Amino acid sequence: MIDLKKPGFPPSSTASSLTGGLPPREQGAREFVFSAADFERVRKLIYQHAGISLSPVKQDMVYSRLARRLRATGKQTFVDYLDALEKNGGDEWERFVNSLTTNLTSFFREPHHFPILAEHLRQIGTRRPIRIWCSAASTGEEPYSIAITVAETFGTNTSHVSIVASDLDTNVLATARKAVYPLERVEKLSPERLRKFFMRGTGSQEGYVSVRPELKDMIEFQRVNLLDAHYSVKGPLDIIFCRNVMIYFDKPTQYKILSRFAPMLQPDGLMLAGHSESFLHAADLFKSLGKTVYALAKPR
Repeated sequence: MIDLKKPGFPPSSTASSLTGGLPPREQGAREFVFSAADFERVRKLIYQHAGISLSPVKQDMVYSRLARRLRATGKQTFVDYLDALEKNGGDEWERFVNSLTTNLTSFFREPHHFPILAEHLRQIGTRRPIRIWCSAASTGEEPYSIAITVAETFGTNTSHVSIVASDLDTNVLATARKAVYPLERVEKLSPERLRKFFMRGTGSQEGYVSVRPELKDMIEFQRVNLLDAHYSVKGPLDIIFCRNVMIYFDKPTQYKILSRFAPMLQPDGLMLAGHSESFLHAADLFKSLGKTVYALAKPR
């Protein structure tokens, strides 16, 4: 048992989606006027800055999220807030993007991918370094699930494996680095995995678990915007996890990102996508192996 330090625990519900928000409200009941023109301006800015195609039906969600930013910055109207953002946004751009992304994740989400990961790891073995990129790390459950799979595959001999975990949202990355979760976040894991890979909190931290240091040591967390001209993540990579991210980009933006991924992969590398994502429009870059697993269309 371990008494965990006060970490600023994460919320109980967290790769990125734009669902959620408050129920629809009448315009007259709102604290701030939010016109159709304001909403279209927000849609344009989030697309330009983060590549996210915000659904036209998300007006109420956008209002509820950004109204908090108006209060925090002392702005009285959305026009004033968005004018200031465009003129001299600075750190507010990051808060703007963070406000409009909600991260839904869990340990071993879409579990069919993890035996595929384990088999690929076994095929490579220990003959060379292995690099894995989790490109939508959210609050950390996915990269830690990857690290658990690595540890179960190689035992204590994991020094040749490195995992880069990135996200656009700095708030969720801070939670991921702390690696402390309420018990309900791990309740679906087997007792053996809980015993081997987590430490249970006691005293003031009862009801929480912390990921063991040997898993945390495998992972480097970075903020990465997939639209950036240059990624801090470097290849060659053996596996890219990019699950449930591309659904928020239009097809041209998806293709642009996939064309950046392809040169980063090893010739036999894999890319794992979300269950509702398909890349038929990028058949010149990636071919499907089934189960939302992709390989290079033309291995180098």
